[in-house]
Amino acid sequence: MTEELRAYGGGVVTEPRRTVIVSSMASDSHTWNLVYLELLVGELGYDVVNLGACVPDELLESECLSRRPAMLVLSSVNGHGYQDGLRVIQRLRAFPELRALPVVIGGKLGVDGALTAAETAQLVLAGFDAVFDDQQSSASFRRFAATLSAGVTQVEA
Repeated sequence: MTEELRAYGGGVVTEPRRTVIVSSMASDSHTWNLVYLELLVGELGYDVVNLGACVPDELLESECLSRRPAMLVLSSVNGHGYQDGLRVIQRLRAFPELRALPVVIGGKLGVDGALTAAETAQLVLAGFDAVFDDQQSSASFRRFAATLSAGVTQVEA
């Protein structure tokens, strides 16, 4: 229970909802995907902080460090998600405080279509907990998000 909740005293106090950060990466200027994800994650019972398009790596880092979200959801539409994702996850995982943060990436991750199995594996090895390409339905993401409350990560997408 937070100090603010204790200060009010009396009444029924419920646990605050957990926050999920939704974001694109520095090279991606698309926003419709982020609005969709914000609505989807909100439906799953999380508070959502949507950082928007063209988010610099440093902003992602500072927001994750200061907010300590339950999960970070990165989305790509421009096809550079694979490249950008490798860079971003390496930077995030360099912070000891963010090594256990569930981080997922999804959307159009390659400029030539779907990623190969080897490319997907490389993203997971680099530190992503799950990879969702644009061919998968939202059901895969929903299943992954359901594992967060159970304390499970690194599941098959």
